[in-house]
Amino acid sequence: MNKHLILIFSFFIAVTAFGQTKKITLEDGVLQQNRNFRADKLLGFQWVPNTNKYIYFAEAGKKLMTADTKNTNATEMVTLSEVNKTLGSDFKSFFGVIWKDASTFILSNGTKYYEYNVAAKTGKLVSELTEKAENTTFDDAKENIAYTEKNNLYFLNKNKEKVTVTNEANEAIVSGQSISRSEFGISNGIFWSPKATYLAFYQKDETEVADYPLLDITQTPGKLENIKYPMIGQKSEKPRVGIYNLSTKKTVFITPRGNQDDYLTNLSWTPDEKYVVIAELNRGQNDMSLNVYDAQTGIFMRTILNEKSNRWVEPEHAAFFPNKKSNNLVWISEKDGFNNLYYYSIEGKLIKQLTKNKFITRTILGSNPTGTEIYFMATGENPTNMLGYKVDLKGKQTLITKDQGIHTVVASTDGNWFFDEYSNHTTPSKSILYDNKLKGKTLLESTNKYADYQMGTSEIKTIKSADGTTDLYTRLIKPSNFDPSKKYPVLVYVYGGPHAQMITNSYLDGANLWMYWMAEQGYLVFTVDNRGSDNRGFAFESIVHGKLGVNEIDDQMKGVDYLKSLPYVDGNRLAVHGWSFGGFMTTSIMLRKPDAFKVGIAGGPVTDWKYYEVMYGERYMDTPAENQKGFDESNTLNYVNNLKGKLLLIHGTSDDVVVMQHNLALIKKFIEVGKQVDFFPYPMHKHNVQGKDRVHLMTKVLNYVIENNK
Repeated sequence: MNKHLILIFSFFIAVTAFGQTKKITLEDGVLQQNRNFRADKLLGFQWVPNTNKYIYFAEAGKKLMTADTKNTNATEMVTLSEVNKTLGSDFKSFFGVIWKDASTFILSNGTKYYEYNVAAKTGKLVSELTEKAENTTFDDAKENIAYTEKNNLYFLNKNKEKVTVTNEANEAIVSGQSISRSEFGISNGIFWSPKATYLAFYQKDETEVADYPLLDITQTPGKLENIKYPMIGQKSEKPRVGIYNLSTKKTVFITPRGNQDDYLTNLSWTPDEKYVVIAELNRGQNDMSLNVYDAQTGIFMRTILNEKSNRWVEPEHAAFFPNKKSNNLVWISEKDGFNNLYYYSIEGKLIKQLTKNKFITRTILGSNPTGTEIYFMATGENPTNMLGYKVDLKGKQTLITKDQGIHTVVASTDGNWFFDEYSNHTTPSKSILYDNKLKGKTLLESTNKYADYQMGTSEIKTIKSADGTTDLYTRLIKPSNFDPSKKYPVLVYVYGGPHAQMITNSYLDGANLWMYWMAEQGYLVFTVDNRGSDNRGFAFESIVHGKLGVNEIDDQMKGVDYLKSLPYVDGNRLAVHGWSFGGFMTTSIMLRKPDAFKVGIAGGPVTDWKYYEVMYGERYMDTPAENQKGFDESNTLNYVNNLKGKLLLIHGTSDDVVVMQHNLALIKKFIEVGKQVDFFPYPMHKHNVQGKDRVHLMTKVLNYVIENNK
């Protein structure tokens, strides 16, 4: 039986070998890592507001469990069947529950919002939206709910009256949604002021942005659906910030102080509701000002700080106000090379640089009620970790989490307790409760869900980058029956781009479970996080500026050199696979280093950066008018004659992130020069292939490796 047939049969049967030890199927590897093999956790953990009680889900989200800091033996709070009976609803789980106060939570099915009082065991329908409603956002008191319908913004007030905030007939003027294609940390477009006196929102005018056609094949005949897609160097969206006054029913607008297509991002409200604070960034993304505007008039008041760089400035976090009775704020900046915390007055005076770490801060979690301590996540000295810290306003920093690994930390309302859930190389998951003296108590520790399965091993090491000095982290997965006297083929999995880190100190070390399946087929699976990837600081990450692919490929070749130095690696049987930026890397390596790999599979690849979108692309490459040499050097179409190995290109036909024009342009070039490549489209899938079709995708990818890397 050939390997292709073995791969197909592995979907339907799990072969038992070595006594009772089971084998993971490829379908398991694709679909079950976070389902059947998910570690035991306190899913849905939340602190009940203004108490020392907490809740979490049991029985697949059908039961709410509760405990408190004095007695951590959890008891049943309420079941889903009880709630459904009281509300006359049909909720399938408690996922998405929001606490309104210490005794009342809110559940929604998407259009209907219900309140349930756990003490009285009573509930009611409190809001009902139309099927068109999206981007729903409550105010802090959970009394007003804002939402969008198509391109306009509305809200239901506390009297359940629908209020129209915008009424734009031009569908290219969009309010209340994420702007800037969700770059700069943007994840929403609606911002209630602390007491719901105002409703601020992002607005984008895409009138001049080019329409890009996507083919909908589900209709007869097929239909073109246009999306707005601003390509590098072309017309971009024009942002504004609107501030709607609930008393006057008037809206004032804030526009960029520079050019109309500059960026407005990281919006936040001061605690007294007098001001909004907005980061304004020029389109070139190398000059950022943190500006203060009057909430009532929209008038510019002052600039708190300005940052410039000859590479880029990338604000990703809104100003944080630790004390709700003060307008002093904390700003995250990497101006000294690493994301650190800076404490400013609203007038623009730097009061204190709170942290001076030589490692990156990832995000601010919150503060204690008096605003004297700020909680945040950071890598610590080992960049594969993510740890919890606190720092006071004098700059005294304390590590909250005591174990190495990838942590999730949630502070109680009073700041006296910390819930910590983490995993690392040897720990599937552990949940700990810390008091304010950081004395911990274990609440739950997961068993190893893979204990009864044949599983290979993962090794985390470092090698030197192409500069000869910088450490790069590597991960090498070996089969369970690894024999160092044999020679093994290798699949290199690559991403390699900004804002991504493939190797982490988590269980399975950041790997996908299908990689362990591939190892059981007699492969080694290798990854290296090259320069340009995430969580290593500005110098490490910004080395890619203006020349995407150059240093990254050089570092990947150091990974190849390392592999070939290992006595158990067959250096003539190397394959490489990646998606998105990893697809760009795969294609680039196959064409620019044609002797390195025998097989390449590139999914959703960028092939020519001029086809990519403005916000991400211009940050790293500038524009062709400014950097034609860089665009030419990174353009995979310029290297098609070099191809020697087998190359499979894959794309979702409805990809609205890396549009299929990238792959089609490359294929056209291969045809022009007479080079044979393979291409496989996934109809109607977007930037990645999800759901059950992902099994088909990974079968396609790994079959291609096995069949062509002999």
